[in-house]
Amino acid sequence: MTDLAVPDPRLLESWAACVRDFDEGPMDGSGDWHLPAGWRDDLSERGCRVVVDDLLPHADATRPLPDDRVPCDYYWVTDGDPAGEPAVVVGFLALRHRLNAFLLEEGGHIGYSIRPARRQEGHASRALSLAVRRAADLGLDRVLVTCDETNEPSRRTIESNGGRYEDSRKGKRRYWIDTGA
Repeated sequence: MTDLAVPDPRLLESWAACVRDFDEGPMDGSGDWHLPAGWRDDLSERGCRVVVDDLLPHADATRPLPDDRVPCDYYWVTDGDPAGEPAVVVGFLALRHRLNAFLLEEGGHIGYSIRPARRQEGHASRALSLAVRRAADLGLDRVLVTCDETNEPSRRTIESNGGRYEDSRKGKRRYWIDTGA
């Protein structure tokens, strides 16, 4: 069962396996772009704690942020058996509380990625659906979700979650999803 988990060092082993699976590729929704340089070189418990300690404060809407940042809830997309199997990290998701100029053009409210070994299992669609519900809890009436023009699987994921295509800008397809808030 797909879920959104707050980053937690207790998920160290599956988090590290997930990061390794991306190799050097992009991990949309992971917050890696503002982590310390070389963070992928330390997938130990210490390295995981550095990542978690960096990500969690971004959710605090009262925290002063640079102009190019907005409050953001970072999640690890997990898969676990409701019967008690431990959850494993299968991807990443970022839910931004508002948009700035860059996010309005290209990034959107929600960014996500699923590790290559776990794609085509429905995790992206279920994670996006969960994030849209959480956006409603934040008071957002609708969210912007974008994907590369060439990313057909992400396009289908967004559209299956009610995404209405608005336009394309700078190689990104832009979709709006009503949250029901």
